[in-house]
Amino acid sequence: MSGPDPTREGFEEWVTARRAALLRTAYLLTGDAHDAEDLVQVTLLNAVPQWPRIAANPEPYVRKILARESISRWRRRRWREVATDRIPDAPVEGPGAERVVLQQALASLAPRQRAVIVLRYYEDLTEKETAAVLSISVGTVKSQARDGLGRLRELVPDLRLDEEEDAATVAP
Repeated sequence: MSGPDPTREGFEEWVTARRAALLRTAYLLTGDAHDAEDLVQVTLLNAVPQWPRIAANPEPYVRKILARESISRWRRRRWREVATDRIPDAPVEGPGAERVVLQQALASLAPRQRAVIVLRYYEDLTEKETAAVLSISVGTVKSQARDGLGRLRELVPDLRLDEEEDAATVAP
């Protein structure tokens, strides 16, 4: 078959190929494996009706749904949750300890900051692509990234970023 498959089978093939990546991104956005599963499921349900139209390049559309739904879900339930601004006092030890601490710090960011950080630095999108996914301006992406990285540095003082990336983020 030449070109993308706009059928149900094409959608299922794409989901099979991209599910793990979508789950990783959703986990970074939500900070919880169960919430990540739910987020991916809702995202894919929203993408199904649009599949014939987006089959040629579904990634940007699905990523946009994922990020927006994550923020919406957080807004709907934030009144039920108690946010913490601190990383636990007890040090996390063992393999992957830095990763756990960073995930906890990431989870403490505001949803838009978290979405910008995940899309920019995990998904490796440009500022312009991130702005398009979140329907915000490039300036907002820059300020959210700066503030989010600053907050991560506050929460995890030992966090090391690439010096070029760090300088680009701090530059006015």
